[in-house]
Amino acid sequence: MAKEPKFNVEKLLELDPYLRSHEQEIRRRNTEFRGWIKRLNDLEGGLDEFTQGYKYYGLHINQDNSIVAREWAPGAKEVYLTGDFNNWQWLATPYEKLPFGKWELKIPPNPDGSCAIKHLSEIKVIIRKQDGALVDRLSPWAKYVVPPPKELGVNYQQRVWHPPAHEKHMFRHRKPNRPRALRIYECHVGIATEEYGVGTYRNFADNIVPRIAKLGYNTIQVMAIMEHAYYASFGYQITSFFAASSRSGTPDELKYMVDKAHEHGLFVLLDVVHSHASKNTQDGLNQFDGTNACYFHDGARGEHTLWDSRLFNYSEYEVLRFLLSNLRWWHDEYNFDGYRFDGVTSMLYHSRGIGEGFSGDYNEYFGLNVDTEALVYLAIANYFLHEMDPNVVTIAEDVSGMPTLCRPTEEGGVGFDYRLGMAIPDKWIEVLKTKSDEEWNIGNIVHTLTNRRWKENTVAYAESHDQALVGDKTIAFWLMDKEMYTHMSTISEPNLIIDRGIALHKMIRLITHALGGEAYLNFMGNEFGHPEWLDFPRIGNQESYHYARRQWHLVDDQLLKYRFLNEFDRAMHHTEERYHWLDCLPAYVSCKHEDDKVIAFERNNLLFVFNFHNSKSFTDYRIGVDLPGKYRVVLSSDDSEFGGFNRIDKNVDHLTFPEGWSGRRNYLQLYVPCRTACILAVQ
Repeated sequence: MAKEPKFNVEKLLELDPYLRSHEQEIRRRNTEFRGWIKRLNDLEGGLDEFTQGYKYYGLHINQDNSIVAREWAPGAKEVYLTGDFNNWQWLATPYEKLPFGKWELKIPPNPDGSCAIKHLSEIKVIIRKQDGALVDRLSPWAKYVVPPPKELGVNYQQRVWHPPAHEKHMFRHRKPNRPRALRIYECHVGIATEEYGVGTYRNFADNIVPRIAKLGYNTIQVMAIMEHAYYASFGYQITSFFAASSRSGTPDELKYMVDKAHEHGLFVLLDVVHSHASKNTQDGLNQFDGTNACYFHDGARGEHTLWDSRLFNYSEYEVLRFLLSNLRWWHDEYNFDGYRFDGVTSMLYHSRGIGEGFSGDYNEYFGLNVDTEALVYLAIANYFLHEMDPNVVTIAEDVSGMPTLCRPTEEGGVGFDYRLGMAIPDKWIEVLKTKSDEEWNIGNIVHTLTNRRWKENTVAYAESHDQALVGDKTIAFWLMDKEMYTHMSTISEPNLIIDRGIALHKMIRLITHALGGEAYLNFMGNEFGHPEWLDFPRIGNQESYHYARRQWHLVDDQLLKYRFLNEFDRAMHHTEERYHWLDCLPAYVSCKHEDDKVIAFERNNLLFVFNFHNSKSFTDYRIGVDLPGKYRVVLSSDDSEFGGFNRIDKNVDHLTFPEGWSGRRNYLQLYVPCRTACILAVQ
């Protein structure tokens, strides 16, 4: 991987001529990016070598049972290794100082040939600061860390992970090909259990993965895998970047889970947090070498005031090695297929995006507020990942709308495959929270769903984990609230609030799926309208797991209406798999009628019709279409199996008339009942 990256900005400028006035800045950024690649090619033998830092740093047991351990601690005066192997003598096992802030330790085998440090032994790195004080740390390259027994306090323990060969998980199933179009199930292993406790990798693999595959999702996006000492941080305050969270099981049990997902044909994305790190010094990277810098910027630039966390110094050679090797580690060791990068907006701007609205003015994206060092790191990461494995998918969590973010690096872009459509869930919550059904602004909803950059792919979603957190409410809860506790039984008396909620829940998901992007995402449980919010055990709720779990029995109970929402989700995904509307050009919207509350659009020769009106149904409603022929409904939200009222007859043929309507060359006429959605295809 020691080749020079290509660069041709013309394709980018053809796609968006407004970028021409910022061509010089785009070229400057790309020069910085290519400069790093050249430097790594010249000094490190290329990205392939540079990104295998995990093979050099940390503790390694060799074939002959000798040990070599290395750390990067430029601010340390002395470095030692301690643990149960040397009876916790802090200064008995010193590292030797190497150039460039590196430290190395070699331990020969025992006289009998066995290893001096055993599998699951506890170890710690001891740093002597410049003032002479000693501090104990976990290695930044630790592969396995565990919470201590209660009587030993709260500081995590680093354990050597070196199981015998017969205990290691060997991958049995080949990685699936990159999906044609991503249908993503966002999930959290810890809360994927009905029990009061933390779910395990094995439980998820055996019980949840088959559910996801059956629903028609082809991708899972797994949160909170990288170790985080504080469970309630939802996995966003990382303390050990190379360690799989031990609260859900061992490294080999995570491999079993990924393998099981691959067996079911699921592509597996890792939620990766390279935007910031926990301030925790005892368990995390902060002040590893006894200084305030090391992996982070010193001073104000190294602190995120809103998240109370540390910010990486992306211009530092060894930080780049650490982060790029981290991406490679999860790909090579655990077989992850791609990454969703968290907090990209925070990385891209010196303001960290705090308090910024981002109007869409291009000067906001190419001015001095942009953190070029972070942007270049993201470009290097994307370039490297796609060169290493063309199947890899990367997704950016960016709310700012940065142009070029999802264009290839060879065009001067940052190289992501997708960005999250973060305005869409905010719009749905705003509509449900502040508007009566009569006040819904149809044009505004359509604008939010279609307002995305041309040829930069978007992951659309109606709600993610963010909307499920305590203090907010899921769409199901906004729609139905307390009625969900009393009227979700199929044998209870009909309830208008539940009927409305089920109808709109299906419509919101389908229009987001079909109109909002080139991929779709759902958070675990929302497919069946999981009630209540999500809240992790913490002091404020007496360490309760009541809201940190998923109540699967609700959807499995045939007497409850949750199964209607679940069945619709399944049908929606299987219909997309059959007719392919995600991986094609954006839809053409021919109708957005404010009074009728009707939206109609075509995508990939399918016709989608939505009637959001609370009471008006329309007979012979005229809708323009471009493709002539005989249309038939292939999915209706009003089918009884989805909790509907069977008002749409799927056996009726709808013939087109060769007369223009709504800017289309033909039209057809439909019965469009209130609060229904349907998809029609030419037969």
